[in-house]
Amino acid sequence: MTNHSSKKSFTKPCKLCSGKAFYFTETHKRTYYRCSNCSLIFLDSNFYVSPKTEQTRYETHNNDVTDVRYQNFVSPITDAVASKFSSNSVGLDYGCGTGPVATFVLQNKGFKNIKLYDPYFEPHEAYLTSNTYDFIICCEVMEHFYEPFKEFKGLSRLLKPDGVLYCKTKLFSEKKNTADFEQWHYKNDETHVCFFNRKSLEFIAQQFSLKLDRKDNQLISFIA
Repeated sequence: MTNHSSKKSFTKPCKLCSGKAFYFTETHKRTYYRCSNCSLIFLDSNFYVSPKTEQTRYETHNNDVTDVRYQNFVSPITDAVASKFSSNSVGLDYGCGTGPVATFVLQNKGFKNIKLYDPYFEPHEAYLTSNTYDFIICCEVMEHFYEPFKEFKGLSRLLKPDGVLYCKTKLFSEKKNTADFEQWHYKNDETHVCFFNRKSLEFIAQQFSLKLDRKDNQLISFIA
């Protein structure tokens, strides 16, 4: 592994826009880079956990779909879907994990045609190649993307015309500094590897011909 003390002089290509990313900080013995173009912050791949460790981490999540607190947590997305789409619309819950609560909530609202995909728990690859969708749910998932450009490229291609990709993640402002990041709890999850901001969201929208409709830190919508 590269000596940490020399990393400040290193650059890496950005995981999202391929721009030049510079050493940003080392915290909790993990090294992060920040893109000079889109301001994405990403973890050095040398510090990724193993797939087995990642899956074990996800299995510890207490994702009880009947838990009202969890339902409230996903409500920015489920409310947006229910207000825009009819119950016969076709959806995809991408990265649904062990407890697809957003799908559960929407099914109780009459949405019966929602597919589940998760690389560990619902690995239905055919849903990513043979279907298109009116809406895609990506709730607390994009911070786990090892290859965000590839992921958003694939998701954008799955949207029908006027379809919507609904994302939920915590954003780290491009105006904040290293000290802010080091104090930020969200980066402490060892499976969180990418951290987005206004500039990185705008890059995604422009790159994949989507309209960005960011309500707040609770709901980010990309409209085809």
